[in-house]
Amino acid sequence: MNVILLRFGELYLKGHNRNYFESTLIKNIKSMLEGEEFKLEMTFGRYVISNYAQERQGKIIEKLKKVFGLYSLSPAVEVDAEVETIKSEVVKIDCKNKSFKVFVKRADKSFPISSMDFAKDLGELILDNNENSSVDLYNPQCEIHVDIRMNHKAYIFDKIIKCQGGLPLGCSGKGLLLLSGGIDSPVAGYLMAKRGMELEALHFHSYPYTSEQAKDKVVKLASLLTSYTGDIRLHVVSFTRVQEEIHKRCRTEFMITIMRRIMMRVAERICEKYNLGAIVTGESLGQVASQTMQSMTVTGSVVKEKPIFRPCIAMDKEDIIEISRDINTYDTSILPYEDCCTVFLPKNPVIKPTIKQAENEEQYIDVKSLVDECLEKEELIQIKREQ
Repeated sequence: MNVILLRFGELYLKGHNRNYFESTLIKNIKSMLEGEEFKLEMTFGRYVISNYAQERQGKIIEKLKKVFGLYSLSPAVEVDAEVETIKSEVVKIDCKNKSFKVFVKRADKSFPISSMDFAKDLGELILDNNENSSVDLYNPQCEIHVDIRMNHKAYIFDKIIKCQGGLPLGCSGKGLLLLSGGIDSPVAGYLMAKRGMELEALHFHSYPYTSEQAKDKVVKLASLLTSYTGDIRLHVVSFTRVQEEIHKRCRTEFMITIMRRIMMRVAERICEKYNLGAIVTGESLGQVASQTMQSMTVTGSVVKEKPIFRPCIAMDKEDIIEISRDINTYDTSILPYEDCCTVFLPKNPVIKPTIKQAENEEQYIDVKSLVDECLEKEELIQIKREQ
């Protein structure tokens, strides 16, 4: 019987809480495969997908590769764990003109032959039935795996496909991602989802200084993220008057600092309103003026009740770009539609502000009124998972 063998990683470390993590993972697998016909079974440390249409196998595998908590998977053949039955299946594998290695894992110790001896027997069988084949224990062209499980079944496969790893989505609460139109924030959202956090997103736009295409770009980025994160509720907040007031009343070099402090206040209020546990940003230390240690200290100081997670904080830009390519957000992120952070951009922004300096600048604007106005004009967009 053709099956897909699933393996999970960190769940092994969860002790008494493991059942919670496993049940969350199973729920996520079923959600990801919604609309597909299949059967999912748990069998002694493995999940097995069976009873699916063979022509759908490739599509099912692509979906499973995006499930956080799964470490790897293998298209496999399930047979009874009997010596001759296994041999009759292994001999079908084509290793002609290739080097190979046989791996046998014998979780079922009642199986009558040791792993090493059975691997040797299978290797001899393959040599006898494949012209110009050879054994290579260090760099084989073909790897043949026989996994003998406690359910008296054996799983035979020659591919191990890497999955996302991490923790099952939803086991680490829900956070609010500050989603700009750039490269970094979608990557930050992906990285937090990989640690089990469900996401909502917050975007600030400054129409007419920024275009409707800039907003559409962010909606598209959120939509691309949903293939990993599940459905996302996007909170869109008009930031035009806030920026006009800051530009009019505060020193130019403090424009970005004060703007980001108000963004953080708005974000925390939304977290409180919708019961979200953390704020997530795409900040990377030293990347721009607003992401120096001093700037992040000043902007983060206005958040009183929620943690701020910065998963990209120690990453090089090239590393962030590589992830953005992997998750298919890069091409959208570089579309030439500017976000609100480019509006009234000062030539020489302060890079080492202090909290006292920021508070002095904020005396010239009505911070509470501006935050309240942002929340009054909040737009909610429900974005469904991309299938």
